[in-house]
Amino acid sequence: MNRCILIGNLTKDPELRSTPNGVSVCSFSIGVSRRFSNQNGERETDFFNIIVWRKQAENAAKYLRKGSQVAVSGQIQNRSYDDKDGNKRYITEIIAEEVQFLRSSNADGSGGGSYSAPDSSNDGSQMLEINEDMPF
Repeated sequence: MNRCILIGNLTKDPELRSTPNGVSVCSFSIGVSRRFSNQNGERETDFFNIIVWRKQAENAAKYLRKGSQVAVSGQIQNRSYDDKDGNKRYITEIIAEEVQFLRSSNADGSGGGSYSAPDSSNDGSQMLEINEDMPF
């Protein structure tokens, strides 16, 4: 079984691209605080690269920003490639099946309401569900 669930904050704005066939793909990174403090009393953070596809990718790019809190459910995927110098590079990514937008990051630093994107299993016709108390 390959399944992970992460809750964290975006480390930068998401990047939306399209494949040559026109399929939307969005990538972003989240920081997830560890549960326990280290010997210095600090909570360390792990960083994960997230890949989102199709309509959910478009929604992520439209509504998420650096600092937004999200819950991601998906599969861990490892891949490798040769860089321009011929060195083999390895990447671990989370291929998101579900992305739930938990809290937005406003310009003034205040949070916001919660909202969720449709999952990637539908055809994209489902509307984005937005709470009345959303900041936008």
